[in-house]
Amino acid sequence: MTAPTASIPADLAAWLDANDARIRDELFDFLRIPSVSARSEHAGDVRAAAEWFAAQCRGIGLHTAEVIDTAGHPIVLAEWRALIDAPTVLIYGHYDVQPAEPLELWTSPAFEPTIRDGKLFARGSVDDKGQLFLHLKALEAHLATRGTLPVNVIVLAEGEEEVGSVNLSPFVEANAARLACDAVVISDSTMFAEGQPSILSSLRGLAYFEITVTGPASDLHSGMYGGAVVNPAMALARILATMHDDEGRIMIPGFLDAVRPFPDAVRAQMRALPFDDERFRAEVGAPALGGEAGYTVLERLWTRPTCEVNGLSSGYTGEGAKTVLPSRAMAKVSCRLVPDQDPTAIEQLMEAHVRAVAPAGVTVTVEHLHGGRPWRAEVQGPLFDACARALGAAFGQAPVITGEGGSIPVVNDFERLLGVPVLLVGFGLPGENAHAPDEWIGVRNFETGMRAMAMLWDEYARGA
Repeated sequence: MTAPTASIPADLAAWLDANDARIRDELFDFLRIPSVSARSEHAGDVRAAAEWFAAQCRGIGLHTAEVIDTAGHPIVLAEWRALIDAPTVLIYGHYDVQPAEPLELWTSPAFEPTIRDGKLFARGSVDDKGQLFLHLKALEAHLATRGTLPVNVIVLAEGEEEVGSVNLSPFVEANAARLACDAVVISDSTMFAEGQPSILSSLRGLAYFEITVTGPASDLHSGMYGGAVVNPAMALARILATMHDDEGRIMIPGFLDAVRPFPDAVRAQMRALPFDDERFRAEVGAPALGGEAGYTVLERLWTRPTCEVNGLSSGYTGEGAKTVLPSRAMAKVSCRLVPDQDPTAIEQLMEAHVRAVAPAGVTVTVEHLHGGRPWRAEVQGPLFDACARALGAAFGQAPVITGEGGSIPVVNDFERLLGVPVLLVGFGLPGENAHAPDEWIGVRNFETGMRAMAMLWDEYARGA
């Protein structure tokens, strides 16, 4: 992707340089709030993070900033509207974070931000507090130096992204008139590599299940009953083993029927990216790579669906021996989806398959916990061109177009409910440990990301 020659306005760059220490201190304060949306004991912390972020929005000069209650965690909605003939941009991010456990695997405490070797370590540093916050500081640079913005802005921050965004889509639908805009911008993803800015063109969707197999009324002595009673753990293992063939292809009937292949030209662009399979293997610490035969690693991550076991529980797992035949076995299973797979249809296919292959002598239940649709965009138009110029100026080289294996359920909702393009431009890096101990964001990426996003609004206003 070619980025026309451009440079970051001197007034914005100077202000960001002069305020670097204060911005970092404020980010540290944000990261110290343990806004874990999945844990009820942190409900007060989630609200505290919402209140803190809303106060920041008001503090930089946005006209309004509200903390709006939902059936779950609150939404922050802030607005700056002063221009009649300028476009309106909605900036989305989330202030909730994943649980920090296992705590003992963190080098420094999860909610005590620490910089080591140019990396800022803390839960939420990259997913997504750090990336959301850099947008706010880019806006502040404009307001502090010029007293105005080049575009009208809506900032929408939710507290439930890490638990499926169940209340955000109804909120967007109910407030579509208020949220009307010309484009949505999201930073909740990664760059392709260090120093290589990226614009994201696709996301996988999600269907997440809990499969439970129950047998006898209680755990049984494995000697007295083993061989005569169906073991739920073995039954679950058999069920899970039917979900793939020996070449990694998903074998649930109908699962792949709706998959829309990526064009050959797009796959060729992916294969041209400087991706090193061996380096990837070393970074994740795996003895070997695997996956569906016939596809490269990037194609597996960006263009193919998955069906993965995320957790298993059954029987006795403590120290030493306890010879029981368990009464219950459970697996958490996530399916990453690609266009045009529908999570509701996948739910029906999963349940039908599990019931069809379950052996007699056990009872099975399949609970669909949450899901989201996949997304794919055509990366073209004034917003994308402006972003290419801003990224090229900030990072010193043109961005590449990438895909993402993860899911951001609201992206599809924004396109569907607001009818506008969505730009995904992230500043994380591969190996940043999002969702894992020692999560981090590169300090340089945070700082350069602020400069790129500050410049984006000038470029977009000029070309819109």
